[in-house]
Amino acid sequence: MSLIEKPEAAPMLALTTITDEHRNLWRLTVTLEAVADDIAAGAAVDPAFFAAAFDYIDQFMDGCHHAKEDNHLFPAVRRRTDRADAAIDRLQAEHRNGPEVLVALRRHFAGPHPDGEALAALRTYAQVLRAHIATEEKEVMPLARAVLTAEDWAEIDHAFSSHTDPVFGPAARDEFRALYHRVASLAPDSVGLGTAVQAEADHDVLLRISGLESSYGRIRALKGIDLEVRRGELVALVGANGAGKTTFLRALSGVQPIGGGRIVFDGADISRLRADLRVRRGICQSPEGRQVFGTLSIEDNLRLGAYTRTPADAEPDLRRVYAMFPVLEEKRRLPAGTLSGGQQQMLAIGRALMGRPKLLLLDEPSMGLAPLLVQEVFNVIRRLKEEGMTILLVEQNAFAALAIADRGYVLETGKVTLTGSGQELIGNEQVRSAYLGM
Repeated sequence: MSLIEKPEAAPMLALTTITDEHRNLWRLTVTLEAVADDIAAGAAVDPAFFAAAFDYIDQFMDGCHHAKEDNHLFPAVRRRTDRADAAIDRLQAEHRNGPEVLVALRRHFAGPHPDGEALAALRTYAQVLRAHIATEEKEVMPLARAVLTAEDWAEIDHAFSSHTDPVFGPAARDEFRALYHRVASLAPDSVGLGTAVQAEADHDVLLRISGLESSYGRIRALKGIDLEVRRGELVALVGANGAGKTTFLRALSGVQPIGGGRIVFDGADISRLRADLRVRRGICQSPEGRQVFGTLSIEDNLRLGAYTRTPADAEPDLRRVYAMFPVLEEKRRLPAGTLSGGQQQMLAIGRALMGRPKLLLLDEPSMGLAPLLVQEVFNVIRRLKEEGMTILLVEQNAFAALAIADRGYVLETGKVTLTGSGQELIGNEQVRSAYLGM
């Protein structure tokens, strides 16, 4: 089993996911009703808007969201109690009938002038969606919270957070998010769905840094950095020695004082928060130069990464780290100082993962390693990215970092000078000349 194959958030993650998705569906429902009112009042609406809205409901809600509920949440509730059977029966019947209803709606709204029958069908459909959401959130979900066990939630949450699922993994979620944004872009200005999309985009940002400054005495190391990291992204920060990369991570971790700017993490301003409290919130770092405790055993080094939790709570994570790095388990009783440089880097990454990070900070993980070990380290980072870990990677090896990054920032003497997707930056002539040796 991989290190983060199981969900690491609090139990009942599935209910949070369902509620978030209900919020988008509710916004869309309100929008459809508002558009119906506009049409009844004589407004013209692009049929492409309805096609996009129905695509979103069909592909996301009917094809994926409902399937997760039907296959995992609802059966678990039925196993524990029969008090929700009637409500679940209604919900699942609506799940089954949903695609057929959408086919009829598509026919009604295929042209530019839907008639009164079409508007009535749309309003009825919107009312059904509202009632459907209310039944789930007021009847089924409270009962699920009351009757399901920790083992039930572990199974359900794993299904809802699977990062390898082709139907519900990161690639699919990106597609669904793009669908929702298309609906918003085509919606009439009068309904204001764009505001909801901006709120969703804001929710996607796990880390937002604005105007960050930090100094060593009179020397300004960071000069007003703006940067953001979205949930599930791998963002690379590249630059030459002395550019301020490590200072930036130290400021983010809370061990380097900041002189100005703002750090917002998971919706909260942590600019003045102590370093240990940032770890408790989910910011965990693998530092430059590994910095393992050489005289302590490998296992003790790993357990130090989970110092904010009880030993019993950390035990499953220890097993997962050993599954990811078998050599650490083989040598777990040996002093960490006996490991090779590459193995110490694995230990440093494993120690950070023991903190159950929401955001993993990696500072120069390839430093001082032979080329084959560099490749091994980046394979590990790529694997963590594929499993959904949000990663901020600081790395002097610009090509290797940008090759696996979703987005990147170029830092020069304490300032961000370029930003873009990893591939865009690799193709940028300035970056190729200065950092890639091309």
